[in-house]
Amino acid sequence: MNTRGAYQLRAQKAAERRRGKTQPRGGQIAPVSLANPMPVSENNASPSDGVFQKKAGMPARRSQHLLTDGYTNARLAHCEDSVKGRFDAILPTLKRVAGLSYGPDFVESAQRIARQTLDFDLSEELLDKAWVGGADMKALYAQCSFSALQAAAAQFVEDLNQQLETVEDTRNFFLDCGFHAVDISPCADGRLKGLTRYILRLPLSSFTRRKAYAGALFDVETDVHHWEETELRRFREGVPTPPESGTRYLKIAVYHTSSSDPSHQGCAAHGSNEHAALDGALERLNQFREAIENTFCCGASTDILLIGVDTDSDAIKVHVPDSKGDLSQHRVVDNAQLYRDTINLSADQARVAIYEAISKPNQQSPGWGAGEGQPHEGMRKLIANLLINNLSQIEYVEDLYDGCYPDIGHAERYISVGDGFDEVQMRNIAYYAHLHTLEEGVADMDVGIKIFTGLNVTRGLPIPVAIHYRYNAKVPGSRERTVVKAKRVEAAIRERYADLDGKGLLVCHLSVQDRPTGSAIETVGASA
Repeated sequence: MNTRGAYQLRAQKAAERRRGKTQPRGGQIAPVSLANPMPVSENNASPSDGVFQKKAGMPARRSQHLLTDGYTNARLAHCEDSVKGRFDAILPTLKRVAGLSYGPDFVESAQRIARQTLDFDLSEELLDKAWVGGADMKALYAQCSFSALQAAAAQFVEDLNQQLETVEDTRNFFLDCGFHAVDISPCADGRLKGLTRYILRLPLSSFTRRKAYAGALFDVETDVHHWEETELRRFREGVPTPPESGTRYLKIAVYHTSSSDPSHQGCAAHGSNEHAALDGALERLNQFREAIENTFCCGASTDILLIGVDTDSDAIKVHVPDSKGDLSQHRVVDNAQLYRDTINLSADQARVAIYEAISKPNQQSPGWGAGEGQPHEGMRKLIANLLINNLSQIEYVEDLYDGCYPDIGHAERYISVGDGFDEVQMRNIAYYAHLHTLEEGVADMDVGIKIFTGLNVTRGLPIPVAIHYRYNAKVPGSRERTVVKAKRVEAAIRERYADLDGKGLLVCHLSVQDRPTGSAIETVGASA
C-alpha cells in the first residue's frame, strides 16, 4: 500500500476542513526511529502537499517542518487506520448481523459479513445458538474486541521485526548519551498508550522499560528492584556496559494535561489538576533517586527526567535537569512553542534553536526555580532528540486532526490488566492497570471501570478486560505459575465487580507471553 499517498490524502482533507470546504466526520476516529532519519530539505517537499492555512495560534507554514519525518508519519497513520479500524468496525458489523433473520443460512451470512468487515470469523458456537433466543451480542462484542486486539498485536510484532536495525541504532544512541538503561513510567491513561511509538518516536526494545501507573505514580520499591537487577547484570556480565564505564540509569516519569479542557480532560487520578499531576510524578522521581542514594551510595549513576504531554496535540514539555540532576516545575521547554518558533526556519537553524531552548531554563537569574548549571552533555543530547522526534508527532496531529484530536477525552477499546501488551502502542487503544494482585492495583482498576462504565456500560456494551502476564521461560514452572496468577486475578476482578459480571457486562480474556519482546501470545482463558 502507498502509505505516503494515503497520508497526503488525509492531510489534504484536513486542510480542506480548515478552509471550510468539508465538515469533520462526526464521531469517527480515525517505523519508529531516531530523530529525523530521512531529513526533508526545502527542495524535496512534495508540491502536492501545498501550503497549509494559518489557524488560531499557529503561524502559516510550508508543507512540512524541516526537522520532521514525513515518511514515518505516513507509516504511523497507516498503522493507526488499520488497527483502530478493526475496533471501529465491530459495532457496525454486529448491527448488520443482528438484522439477519435466524434461518438456515444465518451462520453463513453472519460469517461472510464478519470476514468482509473485520477480517476474522465470529464464534461459531455463539452463532449456532442464535436460533434459540437470538444472538448473544454482548458475547460477540467481547469476542470481536479480543480478536481485534490479537490482530493488532500480530501487526505490531511484524512491524517490530522489520525495525531491528533501528532498534540497534537507538540502543547505541542511548549509550552514546551515557545511559545504559531507560525506565519510563507514564500515566495509565489510554491517551498516553502511544507514548513511545508515536509521541516520543522510540522503538520498542528490551533496552527500554515501560510500565504505566495511574497518575504516573509508579511503585518506587518495584523500580528500585529493577535498578538492582540491571546493575547486577552489569557487574556479572558487563551488559550493556561494564560497571566502570560511567554510564547511568535513566528514570523518566510522564504526566499529562489537556490544553483545550484542562479542568475536565486532564489526569483523572489527580482530578484534572496539572500541578498535582506534575508534583506527584516529580515526588516519585525524587524518592526513587533518594532511595538508591540511601541504600547504595551511588546516586551519581542515576538520572531522572520529567516529561509532560498535552493529550490534545501530543506536544511535550521537558523539565530540564540542572548540573546536579535536580528537576523543577519551572525549568521547562515547551515543544509546542518550539514548533511555532521554528516552523519556517532551516533545519540547521531549528536545531540551534532547540539547543538554545534547552540551555535557557538553567540560565535564569537565581531565585525561585533557578538551577545550578547545565545538565551533562548526554542529557542535553537526549532531550534534543526527544524534542525533535516530537516535532514530527505535533505535525502528524496538525496534518491529520487540525492540531487537536477529535477524542480529547477517553475513547479506549479495552482495559489492559497485568503486564500489558508492550507491542501494542497506540493512543486511546487501552486503559492500563498494572497489577499483580487486585488489592495492590485496586485504585487503577476502579478508575478503568469508571471510564468504561461511561464508554460501554451506558450503551449496554460489556467491558472487555484483557488480563495478560509475561513469564520467564528460562525459569522452571514460570509459565504454569503465571497462568495460575492470571486466573486468580480474573476471579478477584469478577468478585469485586460482581454486579457488572452478573449482568454480562464484564468479560475477560486471559493470555500469557514469554518475556522477550515480540514473543508469541498464548490465550489461556476467555469469558466469551
